[in-house]
Amino acid sequence: MPEFEVELDRVATGGAALGPGPDGRVVFVSGALPGERVIASVVADHATRIEARVLDVLDPSPGRQGPPCRHVGDGCGGCDWQHATAELQRDLRRSIVIDCLTRLARIREPDVRLGPALDPERYRTTVRVALRDGRPGYRAGRSHAIVPVESCVVAHPLIEELLVDGRFGSAAEVSLRVGARTGERVVVARPTAEGVAMPGDVIVVGDDELRRGREVHYHEEIAEHRLRISAQSFFQCRPDGAEALVALVGEAIADAPGLLVDAYCGVGLFGAILAGRSPEPRPMTGIEANPAAAADAANNYHASATISRRKMERWSPSPAGAVIADPARVGLGKVVAAKLAQTDAAVIALVSCDPASLARDAMLLASHGYDLDHVTVVDLFGHTSHVETVSRFVRRGWA
Repeated sequence: MPEFEVELDRVATGGAALGPGPDGRVVFVSGALPGERVIASVVADHATRIEARVLDVLDPSPGRQGPPCRHVGDGCGGCDWQHATAELQRDLRRSIVIDCLTRLARIREPDVRLGPALDPERYRTTVRVALRDGRPGYRAGRSHAIVPVESCVVAHPLIEELLVDGRFGSAAEVSLRVGARTGERVVVARPTAEGVAMPGDVIVVGDDELRRGREVHYHEEIAEHRLRISAQSFFQCRPDGAEALVALVGEAIADAPGLLVDAYCGVGLFGAILAGRSPEPRPMTGIEANPAAAADAANNYHASATISRRKMERWSPSPAGAVIADPARVGLGKVVAAKLAQTDAAVIALVSCDPASLARDAMLLASHGYDLDHVTVVDLFGHTSHVETVSRFVRRGWA
């Protein structure tokens, strides 16, 4: 069964379209869209499912488009949804969230909303590329092979300039970062920055230098706040997306006064803006394990805020009015969900970057008395199947 015809009826987490295979097993077809009839080629054959890729589209979806980036045809795996219009991408992300919440968390008719539409192109302010013969590139889909690129439709212009004009010396991998609203740029080269040449305004640092303690940072402006971001700190990939997340989190916790807990606070994006907006800064504590990010948060928070520099699993909770949590892709997990519930906060605003982990966390929080109020899907990563959400959970019985 190397090739077969299949009709796709829905989309799965990870971006592939699903449909019934010729032998009854479910088929995951990358490059296909729900509602299409395609000829697919087997990529991996498992006991309960088949993974395949599109060879030919027989009946295309109304939402299908030609990829705007020519490197998709070269095999670049950076953007897996360039064949779908921006409008369809938004609908597909929402359908993935609804599917995970109903199928995994057993939530009937969850309230899943669409956030503001964000431009799917020229937005990424952080890009990591591998080097092949000194040329930057992205990994091919389902492969470690490097596809050299001379342009990138999702990279911010200040990043793309470095892809085109930069010289990368003996580096094996580089991270390119920019403050879109400040113009400040940083390049982190791995394992060293030896031979790396960039425009004069760019700070170039080797991973080996950072490990020896060199401090490098840049700034970004979000909602009229200037935030410091260290080279080793995570930050959202676009300023308009960060503002959308902050606005949604702010709406979620607006009716829950008192101490604000900023869990997995990173550089302090949420706490710095939301706790500092009132005439009197809101009492707040942030928890962050990464030393560089915790130092950034201490710099970005208002002066009376506190920082707990430890893993969430080792944090000792105290009573709070509201909690913001922005965990890694794996989600909160049992231990952290229990700790957040021990704050007895009226509201928990959960920022999730994986719909399946959101569903698992929804079940965990429900077991501790927190019901899902609603979820908003944010288009943080245009042209990709990556899904970002902000969810509001309310303590049962609180009014």
